[in-house]
Amino acid sequence: MKKSKLLLLLILNLILISCGSNSNKKISDFSLSIGNSKAEYQLGESIEIALKNPKNRKIDSTLFYFENNSLKTEPGATEVELPLKDQKLGNQTIMAMVYSDGIVDTIKIDVKIFNNTPPDIYTYKIINTYPHDSEAYTQGLEFYNDTLYESTGQYRSSSLRKTNFETGEILKNVKLADRYFGEGLSILNGKIYQLTWKEGEGLIYDLKSFEKTGSFKFNQSKEGWGLCNNGNQFYKSDGSEKIWVLNGKTMAEESFIQPTTHKSISTQLNELEWVDGKIYANTYQRDGVAIINPENGAIEGLIDFHELRDKVTQHPKLDVLNGIAYNPDTKKLYVTGKNWDKLFEVEIIKK
Repeated sequence: MKKSKLLLLLILNLILISCGSNSNKKISDFSLSIGNSKAEYQLGESIEIALKNPKNRKIDSTLFYFENNSLKTEPGATEVELPLKDQKLGNQTIMAMVYSDGIVDTIKIDVKIFNNTPPDIYTYKIINTYPHDSEAYTQGLEFYNDTLYESTGQYRSSSLRKTNFETGEILKNVKLADRYFGEGLSILNGKIYQLTWKEGEGLIYDLKSFEKTGSFKFNQSKEGWGLCNNGNQFYKSDGSEKIWVLNGKTMAEESFIQPTTHKSISTQLNELEWVDGKIYANTYQRDGVAIINPENGAIEGLIDFHELRDKVTQHPKLDVLNGIAYNPDTKKLYVTGKNWDKLFEVEIIKK
């Protein structure tokens, strides 16, 4: 008897697991289809979306959504066309809410949206070279009032620094607790915000005193990688395909973009810098920097820095390119790397 009850419970569990996630816990009678059965699109194309109703159930109304925004349709329409103009790129979901017989079915279908033009390719010219601490495992780099601030990583040796970039002199240095692995940093409204890697926490300091004044949690994002701001809100990378948009006051993760070219979605974007309305991001373990449109995630340019590492002193600790700093007062761009002994002022040249 006990065995038969146990078998019945197992069967019921399997049935529940296999059911859909709509309001009545059953697999929906409805589904969504895409014109030409395409799963990938580029800006400039249109997505034709149709609601399938094979059991001919009576439909009271249907609402279609993309990026959580309602798509305009005629009352009772079961088809909608979505022209792709300036939507966010990357992995996106189209959703329909079908009202029928007093029940609401929520159904979804996934698509990939790419940019419609390949990124421009840039190279560089070295304008000046400055000393940089070869012991600094550079994770974040940012100018404020012509002074360079730096976050360094590695457990038990992470730090927050204020430096004279022309001489390499360290003007202030705060060592992080051994449990932290320092990552990106950014400065806004008299405060320094520094990410940690896997600790799920960001640290907040007073800009003048370097005194720690608070912290913030990452919430949805996986880890802390790169950080920059546009004077109002922050942009944060976490190693995934997402760059999170954070509230400039609360540091809450409010939305995200996905850096995307005309044929791929990028991951492993590390140190971030805000440069004249664009996000500059270097890809971890690659000697290049992506120029990203912060509105939709389009990768509009790629800067090839692959020869730069050969121009620093070679030693056992030498690691990858990582560190982008833009001085908005002088309009100059600087790059360095992990345990590099040089900081380069560079001019970006379109190929």
